[in-house]
Amino acid sequence: MQWTNLSEQTVYKNRWFDVNLADVELPDGRHLDHFVIRLRPVAAATAVNDANEVLLLWRHRFITDSWGWELPAGVVEDGEDIAAAAAREMEEESGWRPGPLHHLMTVEPSNGLTDARHHLYWADGATYTGHPEDDFESSRRAWVPLKQVPDMIARGEVPAANMAAGLLLLRHLRLG
Repeated sequence: MQWTNLSEQTVYKNRWFDVNLADVELPDGRHLDHFVIRLRPVAAATAVNDANEVLLLWRHRFITDSWGWELPAGVVEDGEDIAAAAAREMEEESGWRPGPLHHLMTVEPSNGLTDARHHLYWADGATYTGHPEDDFESSRRAWVPLKQVPDMIARGEVPAANMAAGLLLLRHLRLG
């Protein structure tokens, strides 16, 4: 059963997102108003070192008032290559420049409300370039053993679903 988006009207807009009101036709011909949040793509990156530890950020999210481990991430600027954005965000937020990036996955974390696409990358290794430029993004940065990822997720220490999915896939790829 496919819903059809007949039209959208922007009700709010800023540099990060648009909030639109869509006229949606259901398969039985009925119409409903549905809000849609149109977002810029997000790029995230991490690295795995020779000890199979993954670089993570410990940060607070004021919206949910929660703490958790995350990958460095941010919006892709207009005209910017997605992988380049992921590398830029990793260095700005962690102080580590990733080696060559490998695409890990692209997810749509809330596709019933937004068109957000989060592109996750990883690198074999990284080079420390100094204290992070965007040190306000996290309270600390740490190399965490990949083997601990499932238990961390089970304890709620990785609350963002996109980050949890990416870390589980990365653990599977690296450790089997």
